[in-house]
Amino acid sequence: MALSVAATAAGTAALAAYLNARFHIYKDLTAGGLSPTNPKAVTFLTSRVKQKRILTYHVFEDQALRNCPDHIFLVFEGREFTYAQFFRYITRVGNWLMKDLGIREGEVVAIDGGNTPEYLMLWFALDGIGAVPSFINCNLTSRSLVHCVQLCGSRYLITDWDVQANVEPCMKELEELGVQEALLYRCRRIGLTGNQVKILYYNSSSIDDLSDATPLPESRRSAVQPEDVRSLIYTSGTTGLPKATVMFTARELMVGHQTARYLKLKPSDSFYTCMPLYHGAAHGLCVVPSIHAGCTVVLGRKFSHKTFWPEVCASRANIIQYVGELCRYLLNAPPSPLDKAHNVKMAWGNGMRPDVWEAFRERFGIPIINELYAATDGLGATFNENHGPFSKHAIGVRGLIWYLRNGKNEARVKMDVDTEEIMRDENGFAIRAGVNEPGQVIHKLDPAMLATAPKYFKNDTAAAKRRISDVFKKGDLWFLSGDMMRQDRNGRVYFVDRLGDTFRWKSENVSTNEVADVLGQYPQIAETNVYGVQVPNADGRCGAACFVMAEGVTESQFNFKALAKHALDSLPRYAVPVFLRMSPQLEYTGTLKIQKGRLKQEGVDLDKVTPGDKLFWLPPNAEEYMPFTKKDWEALKDGRIRLS
Repeated sequence: MALSVAATAAGTAALAAYLNARFHIYKDLTAGGLSPTNPKAVTFLTSRVKQKRILTYHVFEDQALRNCPDHIFLVFEGREFTYAQFFRYITRVGNWLMKDLGIREGEVVAIDGGNTPEYLMLWFALDGIGAVPSFINCNLTSRSLVHCVQLCGSRYLITDWDVQANVEPCMKELEELGVQEALLYRCRRIGLTGNQVKILYYNSSSIDDLSDATPLPESRRSAVQPEDVRSLIYTSGTTGLPKATVMFTARELMVGHQTARYLKLKPSDSFYTCMPLYHGAAHGLCVVPSIHAGCTVVLGRKFSHKTFWPEVCASRANIIQYVGELCRYLLNAPPSPLDKAHNVKMAWGNGMRPDVWEAFRERFGIPIINELYAATDGLGATFNENHGPFSKHAIGVRGLIWYLRNGKNEARVKMDVDTEEIMRDENGFAIRAGVNEPGQVIHKLDPAMLATAPKYFKNDTAAAKRRISDVFKKGDLWFLSGDMMRQDRNGRVYFVDRLGDTFRWKSENVSTNEVADVLGQYPQIAETNVYGVQVPNADGRCGAACFVMAEGVTESQFNFKALAKHALDSLPRYAVPVFLRMSPQLEYTGTLKIQKGRLKQEGVDLDKVTPGDKLFWLPPNAEEYMPFTKKDWEALKDGRIRLS
C-alpha cells in the first residue's frame, strides 16, 4: 500500500513537472504582475478606493506613520532618511506649495531637476496636496524646455539650482509664457488667466529652511478619483518635440503595488537606481514599488560607471535597476575589485542586449537578470525572471495559463516596414505573425474604458494614431505598441525592434537590434548604433552602423577586413551594413537609449556628415571595409555604382 501511494505521488510529481515544463505554468502564475484583471490586484484597488486612499502619498503616509516609521526610506550620497523623517519634509514642502505659492487642487506644476531627495519631496508634496506634477526632463533647454512648460500650462517652473544653466538661456521666453489655464485632475479648468510663468529655484538648503509642519489636509485629496490625471511624464522627443504622457491615478497605484508583488520586495531590500526620476522607469518601476514594500531606495545622482559600483557596494544594495545601454557601459569599463564585491542578487530593467546578457552576469556575478518590457505610453507588460540558459535574451516566457488569461487581448501582426501599415488579408483583416515571425504587438481596447487608455496631454491626434479598428473583425479596436517582437515554439518572447528602426533592403526586413548584437560581439568595437539610410538609385534603405572603438584601439590598429568577415559570416548578406561610421561617441537620451535621428538625416552624404566622424563602406562584392570618398559618393549618385 505504502509503495502504491509513493508510486502514485511520484507519478503525480512527474506529471506536474512535465506539465509545468511544457506549459510554463509557474512562469505564468508568477510573471503576470501588471495584468489589470489579476484578482488580487482588483481586490487591492477596490479596497483603496473604498478607503479613499489611492495616492502614492497615502501609501507613503501609511509607512511613515504606522507601518515602518524608523526604517530607512532613502540613501543618497551619504545622507539617510527614515520614512518618518522624509514624511516630515514632504509635509513642510506641501505647506509651502499651498500657502506661499497658492497651488490649487488639480493644478499642474512643472518640476525640473535631477535625482535628489528634494526632487522626491516636491513630487510627493504635490501628490499630497492634490496637485499634478509635470516631470520635466532636466536635460532640456531652449525650444524643447519652453515647449514642455507651455504644453502643461504650469504657472511655475520649480527648478533645481543644478540645472540653472539649461534654464537661464530661455528664461525670458519662459517668463513670457502667458498661462491661459491650468489643468484640474478631472480635466476641468480654473480661472488662472494672464499669469506669467515664475521660475523658482530650490536646493537642499532652501528645503531645509521650510518649517511649517501642519498636517496636509485630507480635503485636498478626498475628491481624487482613479481615472483622474496623476502626473505628466514626457517622451524623449526623438521624433519631434516631447509629448506629455498622462499617468492616471489608478495606474500609478496599481503599477507600484503589483511591481512590488512581482519582485517580492521586502522591507529588508535595498533598491539602487541612478535612472532619472523624471522618467517612468525610476518613477514607476523602482521608487513607487519600493514605497509599497516599505523597503529602501538607494538613489544615484546620475549614471556613471565610475560611481555606479562604489555607490552600490557602499549601500549594500541587493537590487539594481538598468535601462538601455547601462549594462554595456559597465561591461566596457576597466575591471575593478568591486566587480563582485557587492551584495546584488538581481538586476531589474529593460533593454539588456543579447551580446551583453551573459557577459554581464558572469563578470559581475549577478544570478538573476529580471528583464521586462513595458512603456509609459503603452499597454501591457512582459517579464522574464531569468536564472539560466533557457530564457536568456527573452523579455518573457508564455504558456497555457497566460493564453487563457490574456490571449484574446494581445496579438502580434505582420507589418509592412516601409509603410508601417498592418498587412491585411483578402478580407481586409490583419494577418497574425507566426512562430518565430516578427510582428507588431497590439493590445485590445475596451471602448468603455477609453477615458483611461494611454493618451498624450493636449494631443488627441497623437493618441488617435496609436489606435486601429477592424483588425480581426468589424468594429474591434486595438492599441498599437509600435514594437516588433517574435515568439518561438517554446513560448519565449523576444524584442526585435522599434517599428521605425526596422528597415527594408533588397526586399528583406532588417532588424537594427539584431545587426547591432552581431557587431557588438566584435572585440574591437565598444558600442554600435545600426540604422537604415537612403542611397541614390536604390530602393529601400541601406544598412549603416555608427560605432565607437574599444578602449585602447586606434584607427590604425582597427581590422576592417576582420570586421567584414565577422559580419559576413554571422549575417545574411542583405543585413550586413554597407556603411560604417567611426565616431568618438554615440548619442544617447537621458535614459541611455540610442539616438538615431541625426544619423539617419545625415546619411552618407559626406557634405552633411558631422566633422570628426569618418565613413567607410563595403563596395559591391567586396570583403573588406575601406574609406568612403567623395568620388565614391558621386559614383553612387550618377549610377556608375549600384548597391541594389
